[in-house]
Amino acid sequence: ESLCFDYMRMHNCDIRVARIFNTYGPRMLVDDGRVISNFIVQALNKKPITIYGDGTQTRSFCFVDDLIEGLIRLMNSEYKKPVNLGNPEEYQIFEIAQLISKKTNVELKFINQPLPKDDPTKRKPLIDVAKKELNWNPKISLDLGLNKTIQYFKNTLS
Repeated sequence: ESLCFDYMRMHNCDIRVARIFNTYGPRMLVDDGRVISNFIVQALNKKPITIYGDGTQTRSFCFVDDLIEGLIRLMNSEYKKPVNLGNPEEYQIFEIAQLISKKTNVELKFINQPLPKDDPTKRKPLIDVAKKELNWNPKISLDLGLNKTIQYFKNTLS
């Protein structure tokens, strides 16, 4: 953000700054290391799901189609300050693991590993600015988004 704003001031150009929060969906890499893709790949391969910490830490997940809509609205706007783009609905990591286990129809075991020191216990975007300035709000539910993402990984892994 700092570099973008410095560039804008130095070159008198127009910029937009999006703060992107946990995005997921089709076309994620199998080994990208994100929670949703890791859990889905582990489930489809019938491997235990690795949960760091006790799984009570929360995350919010925004489906890629919603994020793209937010980015397009930001680029077409006149708003010049940073904007958070993400889904403010929070889920515990363990809830996500259980949901993916259910949706993949695979009875899974869970392995707990120590929580990394820099891993936040809560991550939830405040999207009031996006709502007000861009008239944007994520629309795709986690349930629907996971269905599309799981289908993509099934096709990719087969």
